[in-house]
Amino acid sequence: MEERLQNILAHRGVASRRHSAVIISEGRVTVDGIVCTEPGARFDPAKAAIRVDGRPLAASAEKSRTIMMYKPVGVLSSASDAFGGPTVVDLIRGRVQERLVPVGRLDKDSEGLILLSNDGDLSLKLTHPRYEHEKTYVVRAAGRWSDDKLDILRGPVTMPDGYVTRPVPVEVLRKQENNVHLLLFKLKGGRKRQIRYMCSAAHLVVLSLKRVQISKLRLDENLKPGEWRDLTESELALLRN
Repeated sequence: MEERLQNILAHRGVASRRHSAVIISEGRVTVDGIVCTEPGARFDPAKAAIRVDGRPLAASAEKSRTIMMYKPVGVLSSASDAFGGPTVVDLIRGRVQERLVPVGRLDKDSEGLILLSNDGDLSLKLTHPRYEHEKTYVVRAAGRWSDDKLDILRGPVTMPDGYVTRPVPVEVLRKQENNVHLLLFKLKGGRKRQIRYMCSAAHLVVLSLKRVQISKLRLDENLKPGEWRDLTESELALLRN
């Protein structure tokens, strides 16, 4: 029986239907050796040879699995890179049997907590704007400090594309004598490189940016950059509830 391609991917545990549509639109899916970019195209999964990122589609839905990773600086939070750069999926390739994909994004120049999962429902809940899961970041920023800078950081700030950020909670964790400061940002939603633009508006330069928490889930302090582990049932419950 023929089904929509995005539904086939979702049923086989590749991603949620919404994310599967994005994967297809990006040209990452082939059917019988031909790239298909139409999420609504219909095929019989029992007859069609479907591949995602060059890998054959699983014969049946995989067992649900979600891991937390300490993403290192310089690694892309994507399944593949057109320019051949390292990705978070490369860090687990050959070490897990399931097809895990990144849940959300974390800039290449940033580090810290990122999730990889084949649980489409969980991925959707964590990435869809309507759920507004809060993400916490610790930032080292350099520049002369004045009290008005905290008001600027808390926003709103107009980004280069004209988007105006919503006010966000920002705390000063530590001010150092050499003009390097440790700041805590808590964002719901957020745009690409938003924190860096917010700091720029306050004439501060970001030296490092680390995501330490998604919703109520904190990055395991025992993990080093590039390391990962499976989420416990209690941690999964934190995210689902």
